Amino acid sequence: MPRTSTRLTFAVLATGAGVFSMLQSLIAPALPTVQHALHTSQSTATWVMTAYLLSASVFTPILGRVGDLVGKKRTLVAVLLTVLAGCLVAALAPDIGVLIVARVVQGVGGALFPLSFGIIRDEFTAAEVSGSISNLSAVIAAGGGVGMVAAGPIVSALDYRWLFWIPVAIVAATVLIAVRYVPESPKRAQGTVSWTGAALLSAWLVALLLPLSQAGQWGWGSAKVLGLFAAAVVLFAVWLTAEARSRSPLIDLRVMRLPAVWTTNAAALLFGAGMYAIWSFLPGFVQTPTAAGYGFGASVTASGLLMLPMLLAMFLSGVLSGRLEPRVGAKALLTTGAALGALACAFLTFWHDEQWQTVVVAGLFGLGIGLAFASMANLIVGSVPPEQTGAATGMNANIRTIGGSIGAALTSVLVTGRLQPSGLPYASGYTHAWALLALLCLAAAGAALLVPARRPGHAPATEVPGVTRAPARVR
Repeated sequence: MPRTSTRLTFAVLATGAGVFSMLQSLIAPALPTVQHALHTSQSTATWVMTAYLLSASVFTPILGRVGDLVGKKRTLVAVLLTVLAGCLVAALAPDIGVLIVARVVQGVGGALFPLSFGIIRDEFTAAEVSGSISNLSAVIAAGGGVGMVAAGPIVSALDYRWLFWIPVAIVAATVLIAVRYVPESPKRAQGTVSWTGAALLSAWLVALLLPLSQAGQWGWGSAKVLGLFAAAVVLFAVWLTAEARSRSPLIDLRVMRLPAVWTTNAAALLFGAGMYAIWSFLPGFVQTPTAAGYGFGASVTASGLLMLPMLLAMFLSGVLSGRLEPRVGAKALLTTGAALGALACAFLTFWHDEQWQTVVVAGLFGLGIGLAFASMANLIVGSVPPEQTGAATGMNANIRTIGGSIGAALTSVLVTGRLQPSGLPYASGYTHAWALLALLCLAAAGAALLVPARRPGHAPATEVPGVTRAPARVR
């Protein structure tokens, strides 16, 4: 078969990754509707989000590694089919239990991010890689924004089930095109999947993320929360030991210790904390009735439209970063993106009385997200051997998610820790939260400054000191 156009390959990758990113945020504004329609409690309905988060966190690095070993296209198609099945089951779910299971299945799609980055690195020319990764990162970032903006109108005009029927149609078409036109790369890592490493990674991630997402309901001092945190520490230590001793580790710790990788991951953890908390709490802030002394009493649809500047800014800055990276370098873009996030949160801390101020904050933070997403991906891809691309970028996405869970949990403590007699949070809870997020984003900018400088326009690394490059398998 003749070599496929990289434009068509990129379109397939962007569609798959964009749909998964959209599914992350699309259902959040509709949770009250889902709760009412399926006759369940609020605490049970939150598992629609929690199950998706846990599943994506587990499968993203594992399947990224599987793609490195058995073929990225093959794994990509399998993941797309799994997401398709998850969306179909969710659209037809007769009760909340089935919907939660469907969300676990959809979470497998987290692997689309590392697989897509790996395919770009393997199949695109060196001159195309940086710009294509930036553009794909822009689509991924914007996908979350599309979910926030589109959820209200879709639910109002149709039904919450169409939040899944629409992705069914898009993913089905994407699968057909991917099978026919996405090439399979001959570049493979050597070894096998470390199922012990996979099990331990899954265990400590669940033990860490589950209490972070449920502590508001269980109580931060509860035995369940403290016990799971303790288990996460122990399991993490056991996982590190097992991976260090494994002849074929799931995550090569030598790669994770590379200066460009660990500093980028540190920035991802801190920036993810600010980003996901803003996504989670800014819509609630603008929906708060004005009787609370703040907020604008906006509807779900109106609050989504107030986030539209963030969506547009994310996409534009992500695309722009691909043109700037050869000139100024990914390190400068990551630092600038994190600094813009800090500036946005600082602005929101002091000025949040008018809707136009929220619009400005959304736009500023969107610019920061677009720059940071693209530069983080480029820094990781440019610092690891080709056969480690899937595992390394998958772990970076995972670390960003962990940061997001930590940021959302801390923000929830500040916002909901003290309530008015009406049950609404005090304004001070939000202002303290915005100040914390500004500090987290500022710390992310500091971590970005520690990233080793790489000459702008320098080609991605193919050899890494201390890491032996595995030969490609002959097919």
